Amino acid sequence: MEKSEIYKQLKLSTMDQKTEKRKKRLKKQDKKGADIKKNDDRKPAAQAADKALVKFEPLQRYLMEISKFKLLTREQEKELSIRVQRNGDQEAAYAMVTANLRLVVKIALEFQRIWMQNLLDLIQEGNIGLMQAVKKFDPYKNVKFSYYASFWIKAYILKFIMDNWRLVKIGTTQAQRKLFFRLKKEKQNLLDNGFDPKPKLLSEKLGVSEREIMDMDQRLDSWDVSLDAPLKDDTDTERMDFINAGTVSVEDRIAKKEMETLLGNKIAEFRNKITPRELEIFDQRIFSDSPVTLQEIGDRYEISRERVRQVEKNIIKKMREYFKGEIPDFDSYANGDMFV
Repeated sequence: MEKSEIYKQLKLSTMDQKTEKRKKRLKKQDKKGADIKKNDDRKPAAQAADKALVKFEPLQRYLMEISKFKLLTREQEKELSIRVQRNGDQEAAYAMVTANLRLVVKIALEFQRIWMQNLLDLIQEGNIGLMQAVKKFDPYKNVKFSYYASFWIKAYILKFIMDNWRLVKIGTTQAQRKLFFRLKKEKQNLLDNGFDPKPKLLSEKLGVSEREIMDMDQRLDSWDVSLDAPLKDDTDTERMDFINAGTVSVEDRIAKKEMETLLGNKIAEFRNKITPRELEIFDQRIFSDSPVTLQEIGDRYEISRERVRQVEKNIIKKMREYFKGEIPDFDSYANGDMFV
């Protein structure tokens, strides 16, 4: 083969190698571009979250979302509320609720110093109150909706705080709910003015009894304690061990049932040991849910009321003596008013 032909073949071989490398390089660039495009197809919020130095908090995201809703004018409020009242228009109700979500946040922030936990809990309850306000609002009264709704929002937030302040509710009446929020404020006012906030002075200021002041003060200052928690770190004794259950034990219930059965049998035997007149007095006076009068029995046997009373007393005495002889340890079972 001629030298020129050899150079030509080498040149073609080199060109093929360069072409192949160029194709591989272009293929890698295409793949990289596809990956970049795939990432760019994600939602803008996700892209922004990746670029942000601090991740979005739920509260921040919620505030951003509700800021998109525009406020309503008085005319728009009235028009929407009329639609809600007359036709139950859900779209109108939705517009009124969303336009006032910022009002709920504002009120919830006022109560955060009391709750001092997740603000979204208060906002959630306030939103329920807001929906109730939309349902109850009368558009024909000259009242601004936001003013009316604030009472419903506060009511639901206050109820939530009262119900969740402790495991056990600390305010079950309207007076206790008012005292819950006013007591600490009034105590602080008295301290600021140089007075000792004693229960008597607080009761005069708040118009409630001293007992109510002391009860609420104790509830607010104490914390929930687990009954299963040990009394001390170095013992397994629990608080539950020192609390009276207040119920009758199984042993006592069984003993009482056995005693009632035994008494029933002995009463049936005792009935066979008394006279017919005594038996009638026994049935109609002593063991009757609706006992007849002494006079009725006296007229039937032509004896005085006093004599009937003496016979009745004698029957009870005989029955007691009979039970003492038939039932072991009868005195330990009998209570004071058993045969009176």
